[in-house]
Amino acid sequence: MRRSTLLATLAAGLLAGTAAQAQTAVKLGILNDMSSLYADISGPGSVVAARMAAEDFKASEKGLKVDIVSADHQNKPDVGSNIARQWYDQDGVDAIFDVTTSSVALAVSEITREKNKIFMISGGGTSDLTGSKCTANNVHWTYDTWALANGTGSALTKQGKKTWFFLTADYAFGAALERDTGEAVKKAGGTVLGSVKHPLAGADFSSFLLQAQGSKAEVIGLANAGSDTTNAIKQAAEFGITQGGQSLAGLLIFSSDVKALGLQAAQGLVLTEAFYWDQNDKTRDFSKRFAAKFDGKMPTSSQAGVYGSVLAYLETVAALKSKDTAAVMKKIKETTFDDPLMGQVTVRADGRAIHPMYLFEVKKPAESKGPWDMYKTLATIPAAEAFRPLAAGGCPLVGKS
Repeated sequence: MRRSTLLATLAAGLLAGTAAQAQTAVKLGILNDMSSLYADISGPGSVVAARMAAEDFKASEKGLKVDIVSADHQNKPDVGSNIARQWYDQDGVDAIFDVTTSSVALAVSEITREKNKIFMISGGGTSDLTGSKCTANNVHWTYDTWALANGTGSALTKQGKKTWFFLTADYAFGAALERDTGEAVKKAGGTVLGSVKHPLAGADFSSFLLQAQGSKAEVIGLANAGSDTTNAIKQAAEFGITQGGQSLAGLLIFSSDVKALGLQAAQGLVLTEAFYWDQNDKTRDFSKRFAAKFDGKMPTSSQAGVYGSVLAYLETVAALKSKDTAAVMKKIKETTFDDPLMGQVTVRADGRAIHPMYLFEVKKPAESKGPWDMYKTLATIPAAEAFRPLAAGGCPLVGKS
């Protein structure tokens, strides 16, 4: 009996040791603006979303040991590049996620290509990441400037608002958003009267708004994001711009921005997003669990994109039992992912994740039934129409896969 017990104990120990040895260690880096103008869009909430993805995937039961690290790139490309290089060279990070601020995302993309790792983008917006600057190492998961322009710019122009003037953040994202929206406006029969650039993280928009007001354009397109957008909208109200008959178009608005503005100031804004917390049972379930872990705040679409992209990466590594970059990227581009927050997602040769986008309008205060009840859906943009056609982006990978 003692011998049998001893053998059983040894066998159990060997099995446990074998299981532990069989686990694949995966290290994920969440890199974004943790403390400045984009912190509410991604920031610490993206880390919460990534950890929720690992927990919901039950990674340990599927042979994965997941470690998640995070850092603040301070919206500076050199800072983001240095963090990415250290993570890849010294800290054993296998993939980087999120990366708000397009200039930083482009820099991290180049380091990722050089080190042959994987970059899954949620916060960075420029469509150049799947266009002229595409690499075999990128997946652009949530939104991009072309999708925003195609949604909001086309919709407002088709409603009869034909003349546009842009207030543009002076960095890669702003330039791409103005470019893509301008093209969408012209395609829909509109005209761009001009634009003015403002510095990132601006506080005083008065001179820029006066130029926009003086243009007499029917729409002032805000090609910026975060607190730049909310500050511009607040100051536009002080100048009586909308009362004078001009419309404001927030070309990248997140639910956190609307919450910061309040419905009184934001009502009537038309915007394009990939996700809203109150769309269906799955989005509500995730969002309520997220809020319980994050000071009662509902997730933004960028944070939802981190959740979905982490799930997709873990699913792929678990299926392959390998984190080899080439194998993982090949598998990602062959798989249809059932993202609980964004629906079915496929990834094209250029790295663009394809899924529906949504045109929303911010509710009037009287229409809202609670503190986070902010949007009503105007239209669903089908996945096949939501993003730039594959052949139109100029990605050098297209035609080679």
